[in-house]
Amino acid sequence: MIVLARHIVPDGTPPDRLSDYARGIFPEHLPSRKGLKKAILAGRVLVDGRPGETATRISAGQTLELLADERPSKRPFELSLATHYEDEHLALVFKPSGLAVSGNRFRTVENALPFNLHPSSRPDALGRPLPVHRLDAPTSGLLLVAKTIAARIELGRQFEAQEVEKRYQAVVLGRPPDTGIFDLPIDGKESLTHYRRRHTVPSLRSGWLSLMDLFPQTGRTHQLRRHLSAAGYPILGDAQYGREGLILRGRGLFLCAVELSFVHPATGERLRFSIEAPAKFGLHLAREERRWNQFRS
Repeated sequence: MIVLARHIVPDGTPPDRLSDYARGIFPEHLPSRKGLKKAILAGRVLVDGRPGETATRISAGQTLELLADERPSKRPFELSLATHYEDEHLALVFKPSGLAVSGNRFRTVENALPFNLHPSSRPDALGRPLPVHRLDAPTSGLLLVAKTIAARIELGRQFEAQEVEKRYQAVVLGRPPDTGIFDLPIDGKESLTHYRRRHTVPSLRSGWLSLMDLFPQTGRTHQLRRHLSAAGYPILGDAQYGREGLILRGRGLFLCAVELSFVHPATGERLRFSIEAPAKFGLHLAREERRWNQFRS
């Protein structure tokens, strides 16, 4: 029995059903209500050491534990991923745009990890490497992966405590101020994104296009895409939150996680990794600026 995460119900918490209370307390492991229900039905959510049921009443002081899924591993998805760092405890891989991190389908990053990473020899090695956080399927970039139980718990804690520093780059429609903050609440929850405009070019089709650095301080669903869209600067290629007629279909979403900084769960050293945004970012900006100059001349 491998415990992935542990939670103690705080004092003052009113009684509630397990299926309702446990939503959101294991966000890195069970990000959806459907996933939580499946874990409860599989006996993987313990309440004071005993498997809970969806209707189990939860009250202050109780201990909830999430067990690892020890069913036989799926066959690996044989897709090569660029690996930027790997040791016995964790790895950092590049997630391509258009590929889900995890889920019921076979073609996911999670199912491709055993094909790309070496098994850990640590005593608490996971049955297979597991992503510690999520990126939207259309988003590309750096994805942090745990190879041991201790690493998964500690890295998950760092994400939940907002101790992981993240930087994204995006190409957006319009010309935002040089720097600023987006703080529109998302789904009724506080949401905060710092931003910096790096470069802007004129565009015949869009008016202006800007390359942005984005620093999310919280991790709400589609936070960057929703913040930028609400502010009037939707991300290029965003079919869900983009501006009608200016979505640029077929080129994918111009959003990439380019930098991560976190504390190594075993050594205590703060690590920082960064990559260049996909080449299409710079190529598209250069093409739009060239078309504009040709039109003016």
